[in-house]
Amino acid sequence: MEVLATHDVEVVFGLPGVHNLAIWEALEKHKGIRMIGVRHEQTAVYAADGYARATGKLGVAIVTTGPGAANTLGATGEAWASGSPVLVIATDIPSTLRQPGVYRGVLHETRDQKAMFGPVTKASFDVPSAQELGAYTGKAVEAAVQSPHGPVYLGVPTDFLSAESPHHTQKKAEQAHLVPDLTEAEKLVATAERPLIWAGGGAARSGAGSAVGALADKLNAPIVTTYGARGLTDSAHVVKGPVHAPPVGKLWDEADLVIAIGTDLDGMMTQNWLQPKPPKLLAINIDKAEANKNYPADVTVEGDAAAVTEALAAAVTAKKGVVDVEAVNAEVLALVESDSPEAAKLLRALEGETATIVADMCIPGYWIGGFHHVTKQRGLAYPVGWGTLGFGFPAAIGAAVAGPTIAVVGDGGFLFACGDLATLRQENLPLTIVLVDDGGYGMLRYDQQIANHAISGVDLTRPDFAKLAESFGIPAVTLDGFDGLREALDSAAGPAMIVINAGLKPPINTSPRWYRKNTT
Repeated sequence: MEVLATHDVEVVFGLPGVHNLAIWEALEKHKGIRMIGVRHEQTAVYAADGYARATGKLGVAIVTTGPGAANTLGATGEAWASGSPVLVIATDIPSTLRQPGVYRGVLHETRDQKAMFGPVTKASFDVPSAQELGAYTGKAVEAAVQSPHGPVYLGVPTDFLSAESPHHTQKKAEQAHLVPDLTEAEKLVATAERPLIWAGGGAARSGAGSAVGALADKLNAPIVTTYGARGLTDSAHVVKGPVHAPPVGKLWDEADLVIAIGTDLDGMMTQNWLQPKPPKLLAINIDKAEANKNYPADVTVEGDAAAVTEALAAAVTAKKGVVDVEAVNAEVLALVESDSPEAAKLLRALEGETATIVADMCIPGYWIGGFHHVTKQRGLAYPVGWGTLGFGFPAAIGAAVAGPTIAVVGDGGFLFACGDLATLRQENLPLTIVLVDDGGYGMLRYDQQIANHAISGVDLTRPDFAKLAESFGIPAVTLDGFDGLREALDSAAGPAMIVINAGLKPPINTSPRWYRKNTT
């Protein structure tokens, strides 16, 4: 607890178990850290992830041994794929009962608990002794918060929690951001006539919003943001739609230089790399290999996105603009209105929203992830890193610790963690759940329909969601369609639920509707 406090940790999420009760006792004594007890270990990590995305701070989850630790893996994988700084602390069986290389059948024993986390973490540590507990906690924290960010596992044999351990004094490490030579990058920019800025989650995590805006102003270049970078900057150059919309995709096709900042140009954003490689590509990234793994760059500047972009903006010569971003945004808006009037109503209801929005992997979430114009940095959390259905509600619990939050979920995904309505009520968090009920897994139903398959497994028996919320002491209202949603949001004081009975057509940023097709 002392080490976590040194790193400005103010809240942890967790579930008590017989092996980790000593940590809960320590939290009771350490009044500077708030413990939020959840109802499932997966929620603990999702909430830590949501908190990290909303604040930029370290998210911490504390769980127990064996099945408790294993229950976190789906949520840990989402944090890994999205680059969230999350620390998962899990107890393990007592060191005195373990025999190397032998599974003995101790309660909650796993052959290798740390190994379970290897594929879905940036780093994993087992504490080797009680005397090193503080040092390894510090090591794990530093690994999570140093760029590139990511989740880290820390395993603690339960007997170490009752052993003598020295106080561990550690100063929070500051990460230096040196700017490498920009000569080659400046040359690329100087010869470009139609530059396009593509900003990703790495730009958001580094706080590069003002630097990206300054570069766009200097070059009069449009800014396309990935799902992880929504709300990065309030620049007038921001394109208010995804690259999956043809008017936005055209900007990529016509650019003679793409400046890719803090992004790996992944499959979800490039329609599985069907976007043609631009004539010239300048990559700014903390990791050179990540920057080049999908589209090899002509020039790569390895460094912090904010520091490098700020220096580049200061160094380059101003250009006249050739792209009318307002016209592009008007085209995108008209496309949404014609494609799905009901989705347009949802987006209008959320227009200008100042609360953090956490969207699940559901059809309304896809619309928000693609077309909602986020008005503040870290204003949207969307699980497109790994695509984990069920993320929305539990991640919103973590985001709501930092301030007012709206969770947009479907009826299917919400049921993954509906027991944490108890957590929401117990902690009295400022969270409003917008639950769109289309009778089951709407996206999967659409997939079956367009493939001319029988509809099977996707129509679900559901509870009366409003009564379910009310049974936990959470007020709820029910709407038929999206008319009245803005008024319901304005009157909701959170915790609250708004149930909307409606079906939506999937948007063009979902893979069945991508307009680029592989013809080979």
